[in-house]
Amino acid sequence: MTRRLLFLHGAGGFVDDATLADELGAALNAVVRYPWMPADDMSYESWAKSVRIALSRTRADDVVVGHSFGASILLRVLAETARPTPASVMLLAMPNWGPDGWDLAEYALTSPQPSIAVSLHHCRDDMVVGADHLALNAALLPSGRVHEYPSGGHQFDGLAEQIVAAGS
Repeated sequence: MTRRLLFLHGAGGFVDDATLADELGAALNAVVRYPWMPADDMSYESWAKSVRIALSRTRADDVVVGHSFGASILLRVLAETARPTPASVMLLAMPNWGPDGWDLAEYALTSPQPSIAVSLHHCRDDMVVGADHLALNAALLPSGRVHEYPSGGHQFDGLAEQIVAAGS
């Protein structure tokens, strides 16, 4: 059976995140599923609905990656209820929405951490979601594996192989 990667892009990132999705797919030797997320409605529920639909189509051996805003929504959806779990979940450049982060309750993790193991990835030179968010998210997810890279920016330029080696 062919390995599959579900990539959930960030806010307004459908075009910008496509290269990262393709590079991760190539590094995993996986077919990339890259659903469009609603750009016209940034509410948690709008995005969560799309994420739930995408997750309902995953198989146990799939890898799921959320990038930036997409990672935030993915994490909350995974924490909501028990659901079939993919083989691997990687959260890239995920903002923290708690009081010490960007402080927007609508997006903050409100339930216990998901039962599935996750890996958190962030670049120190990310100018969109500052690297301080990694420590905040690591504190929320004590069982998560944390991976920090010295460079690569918000799009993890040139890091697909390292991300896959560390997070899958």
